[in-house]
Amino acid sequence: MPFLTYRRSIQLRQTLHDTQATVVTPDEEGYPELLSRWSQASEREAGAVVIVTSSHEISLVANFATSYYIPFVVRGGGFSTTGASSTHGGIVIDMSMMRDVVVDRASQTVAVQGGATWDAVDQACAKEGLAVVGATTSAVGVGGTTLGGGFGWLTGRHGLVIDNLISVKIVLADGQIKTASNEENQDLFWAIRGAGQGFGVVTELVFRAHPQRPSVFGGFIYLQIGQLPAVVDFANKFDAQATGDEGLFFGFTSRPHDPLSTVIVALLFYNGPLSAAEAFFAPLLTLEDIQNETHEMPYPEMNASLGRFRSLGTRKSIGGATFALPLDYRLVQEVHDDFAKFIRTYPRVEGSAVLFELIPYTHVAQIPVDATAYANRGPYHNFLIFFCWYDQELDMKMTSIKYAMTRRLRTRAGVLDIAGEGTGIYSNYSGTTSLKPINKPITDSIAGHEGDAKELFGKNLPRLQELKKIYDPKNMFQKWHNLLIPSTAH
Repeated sequence: MPFLTYRRSIQLRQTLHDTQATVVTPDEEGYPELLSRWSQASEREAGAVVIVTSSHEISLVANFATSYYIPFVVRGGGFSTTGASSTHGGIVIDMSMMRDVVVDRASQTVAVQGGATWDAVDQACAKEGLAVVGATTSAVGVGGTTLGGGFGWLTGRHGLVIDNLISVKIVLADGQIKTASNEENQDLFWAIRGAGQGFGVVTELVFRAHPQRPSVFGGFIYLQIGQLPAVVDFANKFDAQATGDEGLFFGFTSRPHDPLSTVIVALLFYNGPLSAAEAFFAPLLTLEDIQNETHEMPYPEMNASLGRFRSLGTRKSIGGATFALPLDYRLVQEVHDDFAKFIRTYPRVEGSAVLFELIPYTHVAQIPVDATAYANRGPYHNFLIFFCWYDQELDMKMTSIKYAMTRRLRTRAGVLDIAGEGTGIYSNYSGTTSLKPINKPITDSIAGHEGDAKELFGKNLPRLQELKKIYDPKNMFQKWHNLLIPSTAH
């Protein structure tokens, strides 16, 4: 695809002349700040950044870019670590001015613009005694999380984010603006729920909200590595004991004030009274700890807990895999040993973490895999790799280590032996899921994620590909996952 030339940038300004959109090119004040992303490793020098205020303006930009085959991407929250919200020489549609959240208490629905973060949704809903299933960290954008499926602390009780999605407004590559729901454009709505970023720019989303108690129990606990057997034992009983109101992340991070050593970190969640929470988590709460930060708190505070990792490092990368319980203690010990070697070997990677994420899957797995495009429905959990660093020269090394760690876990954690239960890959973590070898750096010329489309969407891929030919025949939306050509084929 051609870059945005100076001549085309003038044409773009003319196209948007009678709108409220702002076009910012490299020679203008404020341009460097508009390229900023959560991870500097994901930043690219765009040909222009267009700050939009409406679906109509996005429609004009999308149609312009498609007409001239100019690559364009969407910046919502800016938290992608794969470069999916950045483009080298293309157009960035910046939705940072489209962050309105409207809560209808009577219908228990929430309308959200595509540039909003989950924190804004949590805060608005809490005022009405409601909550929406969102991400497990409220700092990230609503759109990106939703379109890839979306796990949250409330998933155990209410399902995935997409399972609570009522409708969306979406701008297609040719500029058409459509509403998709179970009543209108059903095939597009099916595709959006799991592969949405491959079909258009979602500008508005309407969610089902749920009554939410004023306080939940949660917070971090830090434990000595010697407590690992007890932690793994508790984790292996999680599926049998969970009722849907619980969540547990546990894994390893660097020790505060001693970045060359490791500690066990656990993040607890219980959506119920304190007494019930303490009873459920008693095997962990009674362990001798380094630091215990758990307490009752409003749900928005709980959902912001992982935000402490937001400011660590200037360069970040997220990936992951899936695993099934019970966990082999030796496997968890190997994960620790690999991580401990990592933080001892590379400079200034403190704050990096690897986490086993346990959220009850009953509501997720009871929906047929072909009911939505999202194909990761089964009796398993997610594993998160979060690396942060400062040295640009380490970018490729961090990617390589993440790939290796992911592949080892996938082949040893038992998920590949589960048949007929979905693909066993969470697409929002799929920057490193493919079992195929990766022999090239991630650049702007290939899809932002490296997960193979067949691995990600399984038996849903053929239908997705047929719909792609209808709604995006020029394949303009390919920076997330390339549905027509698996990214590992580039």
